[in-house]
Amino acid sequence: MKTPLACAIAACGLAALPAMAEPQSGGVINTVIQPEPPGLVLGMIQNAPTRTVAGNIYEGLLRYDTDLNPMPQLATSWEESDDGLTYTFHLREDVTWHDGEPFTAEDVVFSADVFHRELNPSARAVLQHVESIEATDDHTVVFTLSQPFGPFMLSFEAGTFTMVPKHVYEGTDFRNNEANNHPIGTGPFKFENWDRGTVIELVKNEDYYEEGLPYLDGVNWHIIPDGASRAVAYENGTVDVLPYGTVENFDVPRLSEMENTCITQEGHEYFSPFAMLWMNNREGPTADKRFRQAVMYAMNREFARDVLWNGLGEVPLSAFGSNARFQNEDLEPYDHDPEKARELLDEMGYDGEEVTLLPLPYGETWTRWAEAVQQNLSEVGINVRTESTDVGGWNQRLGEWDYDLAFTYLYQYGDPALGISRTYLSDNIEKGSPWNNVEGYENERVDELFNEAATAFPEEKREELYHEVQEILHEDVPVGWLLELGFPTIYRCNVKNLVTSGVGVNDGFKDAWIEE
Repeated sequence: MKTPLACAIAACGLAALPAMAEPQSGGVINTVIQPEPPGLVLGMIQNAPTRTVAGNIYEGLLRYDTDLNPMPQLATSWEESDDGLTYTFHLREDVTWHDGEPFTAEDVVFSADVFHRELNPSARAVLQHVESIEATDDHTVVFTLSQPFGPFMLSFEAGTFTMVPKHVYEGTDFRNNEANNHPIGTGPFKFENWDRGTVIELVKNEDYYEEGLPYLDGVNWHIIPDGASRAVAYENGTVDVLPYGTVENFDVPRLSEMENTCITQEGHEYFSPFAMLWMNNREGPTADKRFRQAVMYAMNREFARDVLWNGLGEVPLSAFGSNARFQNEDLEPYDHDPEKARELLDEMGYDGEEVTLLPLPYGETWTRWAEAVQQNLSEVGINVRTESTDVGGWNQRLGEWDYDLAFTYLYQYGDPALGISRTYLSDNIEKGSPWNNVEGYENERVDELFNEAATAFPEEKREELYHEVQEILHEDVPVGWLLELGFPTIYRCNVKNLVTSGVGVNDGFKDAWIEE
């Protein structure tokens, strides 16, 4: 079922807009970031708000279009060996960091082989297949894989494989480096100022290597904690762009009808945001798979989609979203079935032990969703206590495994080996990060299947392995699968060329301009 709003958004898109005039230089776009990021160093921090702002400061070797085809970024060209083991990237020779130092192949080696191996679970999922990374000269980098890895060329987006300056971070405590307060990238915008709780200001990188870009003089990311106030800021002209998730879903229909307002769902193809309910597999009722199955049957996910998300998004069948490759469509869906949930709870002997639920602190829609889930679970006899936190507290509680149930959403990145396996592989259990195997799920066969499927050849073999792993996960329910999220971006129609890649506004301001 799609609401009229969902259908309207689906019908419109960039292709429906009139042909654009010649770009104009100048002007500052005011936009919103919600919630305030915990920091701006990509790779070190993987929160969505960090990616959105810092994707305009940092860059990767490649960008991806809305069909997930690779496009040049810091790498101008690349070659793959016939055996699929060697990838050679040729870098731009005219790139400097924001502090004026040259960007070289040594920065690539350091970023991938040192910085990301230590800090970034998403990149580590790729790097486990990389045997060596070598700078053969100042502008050539060779990645040698231990075995072919099908989605390797999907790995180099800025938020996943961020390039960071070796001369700034080498030999330091990465997490406590002073540069974290004044991030240094190669991107089209430079960090200017962060007035905590008010605004993050980015200014044009006058030395940017792409001639004529960016067109804008700057981008101001306003921090407005109250959802109603964010909507008012757009209505009264204080802000020009509302990135995905920055206004409550119930405000979207009204805002979309305003004069000089455009709306698009494009720009999320690379991420495929997938909402989940972490369920602690280590202890308490949530350690029993029958309890976790009961949670799935108890939740009314169709209500969440139709009412809380205005019909935007899809209810997932299981661990693999519909945009992910190799989905097993033969699985039996977890329909809303409270009676089945009660039967499972009776079977396991659940005695009413209290479980805690952490909402995702990203606005009122998420708060309402947590309330709806709490009600669903209470209706089948599960004793739930909600404990709200701010973003920092949420990161800490998840990273320390201090929860029973918790909302999150993660990106699926177009291929199971990039965005899905990290949630379930037992060697990705590590305290301190809210983006890996936070639930503590361990299954030797699942490990074998994910690892084999990542490098299997041909594609039919990968599909066979991924279908089997989905059958096991569907039975074990390590996490609750909530919704494939639909995220509209709302903007003034005279803001042109805003979404030019599969990550949308995360790198879109480079090409954007304002029509006077």
